Parts: sequence; C-alpha cells; structure tokens
Amino acid sequence: MTNEIVARVQELRAAIAEHNERYYNLDAPVVSDAQYDDLVIELRELEEKYPDLKTPDSPTFTVGATPTGQFQTVEHRIPMMSLDNAFNKTELLNWHDRVLRFGEISQVELNLELKIDGLAISLLYVNGKYFRGATRGNGRVGEDVTSNVKTVKAIPKKLEGLTDFANEVEVRGEIYLPIQAFEDINIQREADGLPLFANPRNSAAGSLRQKNPKITASRPLSFWSYQLGHVSGIEMPKSHSESLDWLESKGFPVERHRKVVRTIDEALAYIGEIEKKRHDLNFEIDGVVLKVNDLELQNKIGATSHAPRWAIAYKFPPEERQTLLKEIKVSVGKTGRITPFAQLDPVRVSGSLVSKASLHNYGQIVEKDLRPGDTVIIRKAGDVIPEVVKPILELRPKGLKAFDFPKFCPSCQSELVRFQDVADIYCPNSKCPDQLIQRLAYFCSRTALDIEGLSEKRLEILIENHLLNDVADLYSLDSEKIKQIRGFGDKGITTILDLIEKSKSSPFSRVLVGLTIPHVGPVVAGSVAARYKTFEEIMAATIEELQEIDGIGEIVAESIFKFFRNEGNVDVIERLKLAGLGVMAIEDAPIVDPSLAGVLEGKTFVVTGTLDKYKREEAESLLIALGAKVTSSVSKNTTALIAGAKPGASKISGAEKHGIPIVDESGFEALISTGNLDF
Repeated sequence: MTNEIVARVQELRAAIAEHNERYYNLDAPVVSDAQYDDLVIELRELEEKYPDLKTPDSPTFTVGATPTGQFQTVEHRIPMMSLDNAFNKTELLNWHDRVLRFGEISQVELNLELKIDGLAISLLYVNGKYFRGATRGNGRVGEDVTSNVKTVKAIPKKLEGLTDFANEVEVRGEIYLPIQAFEDINIQREADGLPLFANPRNSAAGSLRQKNPKITASRPLSFWSYQLGHVSGIEMPKSHSESLDWLESKGFPVERHRKVVRTIDEALAYIGEIEKKRHDLNFEIDGVVLKVNDLELQNKIGATSHAPRWAIAYKFPPEERQTLLKEIKVSVGKTGRITPFAQLDPVRVSGSLVSKASLHNYGQIVEKDLRPGDTVIIRKAGDVIPEVVKPILELRPKGLKAFDFPKFCPSCQSELVRFQDVADIYCPNSKCPDQLIQRLAYFCSRTALDIEGLSEKRLEILIENHLLNDVADLYSLDSEKIKQIRGFGDKGITTILDLIEKSKSSPFSRVLVGLTIPHVGPVVAGSVAARYKTFEEIMAATIEELQEIDGIGEIVAESIFKFFRNEGNVDVIERLKLAGLGVMAIEDAPIVDPSLAGVLEGKTFVVTGTLDKYKREEAESLLIALGAKVTSSVSKNTTALIAGAKPGASKISGAEKHGIPIVDESGFEALISTGNLDF
C-alpha cells in the first residue's frame, strides 16, 4: 500500500463528507448523483482491497450527514438507514442472489415502489395524534421539524382508532414538491429577482428546514408514505405490502404504482415500464426500490452498518439529450478556484429545462475536447446537476477552434495560476471581489456561522459600499452606515446585527469551517476542534502533529499548516478573536482535570439518550479530552455505552449482545472525575 493510495482514500472521504453536507444539510449539491456514486464506489473498492484503511466513521459505513444544529435533534429508535444501489441488471441479479442466500430460500416475494426524489421524514403518532416530525439526519440522529411538517396538508394529523395510551406509531416517507409547483415557484422567484431553485428535491428540503413554519406553509409540499418504523400497542402486519395497505387505511397517501412480484424477471419488466413513464408523473423519481415483502424474512436477512440487505434501489441510467454548446464561461469560488461552465441552448432533460452545466475544471474541457459551437450530449443523473458528457464530433462545424481558457480572472483581472500536476486553475488574489463574496456567503451559511439575512446579493452591496473586506469585518458593521444604503430597513438591519452578535458564541468547529481552509469541511473541522481548543494551539501544531488526528492526511495537514501561517489569514483570525469568536465556545467547554489527560487513550465510547447535566456534545468532548475515541454505533470494540434517559434501543441491544457495560450518568461522572474504568 503506497502513500498515494492512503492520500486518495483521505481525499475521497473528505470529498464525500463535503458532498453529504451540501446535499443533506445545505440542499445545494454541486455534483450529480452519478458523480457522487462514482466517488463512493471508488472508496468502497479501495477499502475492500486494503482492509487496514477501513474506519468506523468512513462514509461507506455511515448514512446522510450530521444535523447542522439549526433544529433540536431527535434520536431515531430504529435507525433510518440508506439503501444500497444497483445500476444495471447484473448488480440487481447479484443482490437477488444474496437475498436468497441470506434468507436460505429458493424464491422470494418482492414489493416494488417508485424511488421518490424528496426528503426522507419520520412521523411519530402518540395516542393516534401527530406528535413529532424528524429528518433522517445521519440515520441515527435527525432534526426536529415538527412545526414545519405540520403545515404539509397531505400528512394526517389524527389516526382513527388509535386512542389507547400505549399506541405509538412511526411512519416513514418522503416529503416532495410536485413538478408543477416547483416550476410555478421558480417563475415567481425570477419575477422577484431571486435566484432560482435547482430542482424539486432541494426545494422541498430547503422549504422544510425553514426556521419560520409560515414559509414552509407557503410552499405546496406533499408526502408519500413508504414504511412503518417503530410501533407499539398495535399488531404489526406480516408483510410490507400489508403495512402499506394499513397506512392507506389510516389516511396516509401511498404511491399507487406499488406492485408485488414473485420473480426477479417480473421485477425487471416492471422497472422497464416505469422508466418509460417516469416523466409522465407530477413528481421526480430516480429509480425503483425493491424490498423483500415478508417482514419476518427481512429480519432474518438483516442489514450492514448502513443499509438493509433486504432492500435495494435500482437507479435509472442518466437520461441523455443533445444540444448546442453556445459558450464556455468561468466563475470564481471561495478559495479562488476557477470553475468553467457551459451555456447551452435550453433543452428538457429528466423533466426540467437545462440551459447551463458545470464543466468542473480545465482538465475536463481538454480531455473531452469541448469547443463552443459543438453539438454536445448532456445528462442529468439523479435529476440534480447537469453535466456535459461529450461533443458529437460528426456534427462539429469545420474549422471550429479549441477553447482558449482565460488567462486572467473575470472578477479582478489577476493572472490565473495552475499548480503543477493539478487540473484546477486558481485566481491567486485573496482580495478578489468574487472570492470575497463566496467566502462571506459560506461564512454566513448554515454549515458555518448561520447568519441569516445576508444573501450573496446583500453581501455584494456591502462590499461595493466598502463596508466589508473580509469575514472579520462582519463584526464591526455600523448600523448607521448600513442605513444609508438603499434596500436595508431598520428592522432588517437590527435582525442581521443580532444574528451576527449571536454567532460569536458558535462552536469552535463552526468558526474553523467558516474560514474556508482548503480541504477542511465540517467533518475535518470537528476533528481539529476536538484536538485543539484554541487558534493558538492550531497555529503551534506541526504538519506531523496534525496528521495524528483521525481522518487527516498529509494533504489536509499541509493545507491547515499553510493557512495558519499566511499573514492575511492571521490578521483576520486576530480580529475574529477580538470580536469574541472561538473564545466563548472554549470558555463554555467542559473542563477536565489536567492530570487525567490521556487516561482513556485507546478506549472507545458511545453516548446515547439525554443526560441531565450535560449536552451530548459536552459529554463526548469530556471523553475526548481524556483521550478516548467516541463513535456513533456500538461494536464489539466499544469500551462502554454511556446511557441517559430515553436511550436508543439499538444501542442498548447492541451493548447487551456484545456484553458491553452500560453506564448511567452517575457512573459517567465518576469516570470523568477519576478516569476509573471499574463499572
């Protein structure tokens, strides 16, 4: 195993984690489903080939993304797992063979459903009344969006016949935005001068994550139910199809194209029929889900760490269309990376009109030999991000010139640079206006400091009026000067400044995310913040010391090292410190006895349920401060399970199965005050 392989695995994990964050939490993906799937497949293949590189927190073993903190969290009693994918007939047949083998059977009945491209949601009903709505999150913990879900008219608020105090019913499904509603919203946004939504899935997810439920209520969201989760006080149906019948009888909408088949050939025929009519539907789908129908057999077949073995999603191949590549333009990102994109003759692909497609980098243009004036094939895998597949050379006009990549930044006119052996091209000017807008927008995003109200347009206006030159300037904004700018009212200014003030108490990891350090997203930032509690500690760290942190390799460590030695960055950090960032979060952090530092080195803990005196993050930070490793799932290598009130049932059963000690809050306090493992 070479250093290049290790570096590639780390690079893939960082990229997948970043894409998960953009897809699940920001509702703003920048790659197509197909490109994302390729990254996961490559990582999984490398981990299979080199088992020593496997880690429990790898994206191949986890689901979704960690909740942003914007909403209260909810621990799912039964994990909301993701589905493995099949992309062709061979992969589907292989899955079917595995089902027969694990089930020790010769034939299996399958339930087929459309794979709705929306936002997975868990609905809990207590005594027959709607009680709570939660997103999938990372599969273990989701976000509490109860008030927002309540505005979705298709979701019943009361279930007839379930009034006994013992009744608890969890219903899982997909919240989506109908295609016509999506198009109507974009027409209105265009008229209002607002940026258009990318696609129905992200529009639905963004609508549901609004802090103000009235905004959610203004969007015509709908819902399809597809599964029963945790239930008590009622008799569970024997099959999945019967459970869908039961849901329908209680007023839940269930998609009408569902079908039960007895052979894999029948399933393949059904998939072919649905693929032909997918664009006749008024909602987006990107495939068909196949599930073993017998629920008892589902339990026997079991699951991996992230997906059930008894179900799989057959993903439709990307739909391709041809159109004219009118022009190649470039945009400037927050790190100065120059991203080319194609201006196309509008064409309908996968149910929506496409006029622009990302080209990713200069190397892709050269490799595909794309030229303005070409007729090109485009596709939109997963109905998310359009991409140019290739030019149709037979239709290329004679004498068409190759694209001449610009030598100067379109924003600041600085000469562009290309680093050796890297396909990307950068603007080296850290004061470039477009870079600054993107950095500020990212700093204010939900992933970082969560300062609502400062859109790219507003940030651009503040920059043009010389009120912002970097992210630290946000904390010295003068309300009187802002009032002089057209479009900023007193109430809006007060709200923005209050949110800026509130952001000063953000966790240290969020501040690190907001600094836009190359290769450092939420996952890496969290790992760094767990190791180093202050800016000064990070600045003093060597590349070798940074590499000692789980998940950080040479490339990421070198990037962090260089960032904290750049004079301009150091100046910004000093002014952020003066404003109070990275200080309040540190002072409020749990403190352990210095003499116990490292006492739990080599030990692994899992925290579940609600503790009286500590937030879960605080409990985990205390364990980490003592040298322990904290994971999200119980395994045979877990040292102990710290369990508060209402612990996760799967974690308790996992601990009991492996004979792992279950420690209550008093035991936890004894542990962190003494380091004693005598449970």
